Parts: sequence; structure tokens; C-alpha cells
Amino acid sequence: MTIRPFVFLLLSAFPMLAFSQMAGMNPEEMKAIRTYCKADVERLCPGVQPGGGRIKACLMEKKEQMSVGCAQALQQLKKDKQ
Repeated sequence: MTIRPFVFLLLSAFPMLAFSQMAGMNPEEMKAIRTYCKADVERLCPGVQPGGGRIKACLMEKKEQMSVGCAQALQQLKKDKQ
């Protein structure tokens, strides 16, 4: 076995790891947004491409229009992080 396949795997995995760190959302945040904010995302952020924290950013920009359930879920996530 040569080192070439190992280097290829390492180099191909690095961007994925870096992107996941840049996204700024952990699995609990993604699950909460999918569960409690689905209707809000469809209503408030219809053209926003998922990934990189764009959905969360869109919701935060329009937090005055956000449903109570979505706002409470995001607030609870914020408390849990502290």
C-alpha cells in the first residue's frame, strides 16, 4: 500500500471538517430549527440556501416575525450553551 491513497483521503476530508466548523451550528441547533422552525423557514426564508448557518442567520434577521415556538426553541438552545 502506498501513501498516496492516505494523502488523498486526508486532503479530501479536511475541507469537510473545516466547513462543518465554519457552519457554526451544532446538531441540536439544526434539529431544533428543523422541528420547531420549519414553517417559519418556509415563510420567512424561502430562497435561503441551507448550510453555513444561513437559515439561522435569516431567522435571526427576521426574529420579530418568528413564531413563538421557534423563538422559544432557539432561546432554549442559547441558554443551554451558557
